[in-house]
Amino acid sequence: MAGYDLSDEEWAIVGPLLPGPGKGKRRVDDRRVVSGIFSVLKTGAPWRDLPEHYGPDTTVSNRFNRWARRGIWLKIFEELAARSPQSMQLIDSSIIRAHQHAAGAKKGGADQALGRSRGGLTTKIHAVVDQDGLPVKLANTPGQASDKATAPLLLGALPPAMVIADRGYDSMGLATFVAERGGVAQIPTQSRVRIQRSVPKELYRQRNLVERFFCKLKQFRHIATRFEKHATNFLAAIALAATRIWVKAIESAS
Repeated sequence: MAGYDLSDEEWAIVGPLLPGPGKGKRRVDDRRVVSGIFSVLKTGAPWRDLPEHYGPDTTVSNRFNRWARRGIWLKIFEELAARSPQSMQLIDSSIIRAHQHAAGAKKGGADQALGRSRGGLTTKIHAVVDQDGLPVKLANTPGQASDKATAPLLLGALPPAMVIADRGYDSMGLATFVAERGGVAQIPTQSRVRIQRSVPKELYRQRNLVERFFCKLKQFRHIATRFEKHATNFLAAIALAATRIWVKAIESAS
């Protein structure tokens, strides 16, 4: 079994979260299809190069695309993320280079979370992780999007907690937003700000948890470079990778 195939223990976690079979034609084996999707996400290979033992590549890719549009992959991730006590929320973002084929959607640009710069097409992945470094909220935007402007969209969907971020998130508006929700913002001020706000060193060092999450995320080659044309599909791929990270953490803790 390849390293990206679901083990019995992992399937026991993921399987119950999948939608039940509908009426009509019997659905192709879920475990084989989901393992095939993880194979593509991990290796970055085109769907057409999927090994034969996963079944027809069109079956696997169609399942991924159809469930991405329905928000199922994101919902599965959110069900696992709901297990987190979220006593601490660490937020950051990471720029992803987009392959030129990612620009082929009918609605391009900002509609598909793509930004253009001198370096080419980019997408920014935003993530919040908890005190154990496990992801609890995800989003993608064009590469030039402001971290400070995007942060409330992520944090507002989570329970109030201690929020830790780097100077790129320094904003009185964001600090006030966190405080008004009952949380505590631990965000150092930028050097040009007259009244400085510091963060205890032991807390600020915890930021390595979100940095390590992005390192794990980029081990999935389909995410380290964006090949997906549609922002919904790319976010679904990110959610599936985050799901795998959660599953491995749950399995190792049991």
